[in-house]
Amino acid sequence: MTAPVVQETARSEKVAMTAPVVQTETASGDYVIAFVLPASLTVETAPVPTNPQVRVREVPARLAAAVRYSGRWTESAYRRHVTDLKSEVAAAGLLSVGTARFARFDPPFKPWFLRRNEVVQDVMWPDGA
Repeated sequence: MTAPVVQETARSEKVAMTAPVVQTETASGDYVIAFVLPASLTVETAPVPTNPQVRVREVPARLAAAVRYSGRWTESAYRRHVTDLKSEVAAAGLLSVGTARFARFDPPFKPWFLRRNEVVQDVMWPDGA
């Protein structure tokens, strides 16, 4: 699988995409999709996207809780796993921060029962640490 970005030089540059592909719902109900670039690339060295709606940016480190499951992505499965994860986060004495996100680790042609998915929720300790 390659990322949909092209280096603006004499030739196009394909970039091998790494897992996961992350999906976050916005307040308006739309989704933001994030592709994880290889660790060898930085914001400065990543190819320039050909689509103006695609931006390369560095995401700062954060503390998060995750639940892993297999299968296809469905709205109901996502909501169920978010609810379960937030309950576990609260039971652990942590606070949920922001919107949960969905991470896909496999290409679409992989059989559904072998697909790896995660729901990820940023968290923080009650004292803000």
